[in-house]
Amino acid sequence: MNSMHVSPEVADALRTQRAVVALESTIFSNLGLPSPANGEALQRCVAAIRSHGAVPAITAVLDGIARVGIAESEHERILGAARKVAERDLAIAIGERWAFGATTVSASLALAARAGIRVFATGGIGGVHRGAELHGDVSADLPALARHPVVTVSAGAKSFLDLPRTVEMLETLGVPVVGYACSEFPAFTVQSSGIPLIHRVDDVGLLARIAHTRLQFGGGMLVCTPVPTADALDADVMSASIERALRAAANRGISGPGVTPVVLAEIASDTSGVAVRANLALAENNARLAAALAVDLTTLS
Repeated sequence: MNSMHVSPEVADALRTQRAVVALESTIFSNLGLPSPANGEALQRCVAAIRSHGAVPAITAVLDGIARVGIAESEHERILGAARKVAERDLAIAIGERWAFGATTVSASLALAARAGIRVFATGGIGGVHRGAELHGDVSADLPALARHPVVTVSAGAKSFLDLPRTVEMLETLGVPVVGYACSEFPAFTVQSSGIPLIHRVDDVGLLARIAHTRLQFGGGMLVCTPVPTADALDADVMSASIERALRAAANRGISGPGVTPVVLAEIASDTSGVAVRANLALAENNARLAAALAVDLTTLS
């Protein structure tokens, strides 16, 4: 049984050494964004990548097959309810022939690496959860970033995480973290966490040279770029909303991977949709930067 299928468009782009950007599908399912915002996110990210001359490669599990590249006629399938598929779950989702599994960052990185895609765009990565010193909850995204030779472009990490520990864990795992046009680690819908970054780059060409060298040595790399200023949330407003959302999740007895979609939904409701608009803006911005990076990388191959 063929466990992974690369779409003809993506396969052709890889064969002819054209730029390709991988995308996860969790953000486009209603586990990531409520309808109709998830559909808008999908359209905006795909359009941003194509506008730079790159090919989008959405990852997902459909009918028991890991897919890298989804035809536009199938986009509707990834907007509905689904189970998340992390890297650890890929074999289960394929073996049990899940109708639809929404890939997380770790699963998307695994599939992108296997397909030969070098750039991946997401919203915000997972990381070390608050209270991890008690329950040990650390996202599989972090070791996946270290393990797979793919450059990830994100707006930092989800702002309800323990961001200082997340940055420290990335350093422990040996993941280079580069700020694009920023000197502090972004906090998803908030422009900055206040955590200084060691490396800052303001030129995509230089970023591509760094990424090319990193990929030659093996392992992944994280490129952080903040949410556009016009769409960013106020740090104090977001902090108060996060605290309320985390309390709501705790009161419902939710823990582990189930926390993220619940907290995002609570924040969206609490901020009257402002957080959703910021999420859309940062996802599109990340896709745009990832496409520019992927195009420049093709000149260095």
